[in-house]
Amino acid sequence: MTITSIAELVETASSHDLTIGALVRKLEAEETGLSISQLDEKMKKRLEVMRDSVARGLQGMHSKSGLTGGDALRMAEALSRGTLINAESLNSAMAYALAVAEVNAAMGRIVAAPTAGSCGILPGVLLSVGEILDASDASLIEALFTAGAVGAVVARSSTLAGAAAGCQAECGTAAAMAAAAVAQLAEGSPHQCANAVAFAFKGLLGLVCDPVAGLVEVPCIKRNAICVAVALAAANMALAGIESVIPADEVIETMGLVGRELPASLRETALGGLAATPTGKKLATELLSHE
Repeated sequence: MTITSIAELVETASSHDLTIGALVRKLEAEETGLSISQLDEKMKKRLEVMRDSVARGLQGMHSKSGLTGGDALRMAEALSRGTLINAESLNSAMAYALAVAEVNAAMGRIVAAPTAGSCGILPGVLLSVGEILDASDASLIEALFTAGAVGAVVARSSTLAGAAAGCQAECGTAAAMAAAAVAQLAEGSPHQCANAVAFAFKGLLGLVCDPVAGLVEVPCIKRNAICVAVALAAANMALAGIESVIPADEVIETMGLVGRELPASLRETALGGLAATPTGKKLATELLSHE
């Protein structure tokens, strides 16, 4: 994708009266020589993997380490019993996000969106909101192109790696991708999608990467579910017409700067944060002794 900023995405899409997703798909067709229908088919396969990983995770999957598993099923069952505080899209999105992240931890097939550690956020939000809005597959696919465009901009201008900038780079980007995607799905403008990106990152600036025992399970899986709430809040604020004082591109750049200021212990090394708690160290020792 030749476009390198959120501002350029918004300006170009708006000037051509296109959604960000439609613009990105058009540009990719021009750059790759593939037809629109071929690109849609490729993206549809990713959508199908997302749906499959949600379905598998909701059946109750457990990781080989034994640290995680079954929470997606618990969430879904609580939702069906009506015991949760009423927040339909949030609760189902949390269940779906947990499901995908648990499938990842159990070595199942997922879409890294943008990374394996943050894989549950985008499908959780997109599929939940898509069900509530009764969105077509065509609309979901176009929204995925929007999400991909946001991820591409972040990758070029900052980073997607927890090892480089903490979990704000992974879960933060996933939340921003999801927020932009569902803002578009709810007929938000390209400008509103950009505001959604900014809000999502602003809500997660400084988020550390501290995997217990070095595994992408604790606190990563539950962090996916929590970041779903950030993505939905960001999208709803943008759809309400609320403006981000700091433009999305400046927020993305700031994320990278903040990440570089984090100590190495908080950047995926499992040397700080929750990984360094007494329980975190105990779990790491126990898992190591079983190898």
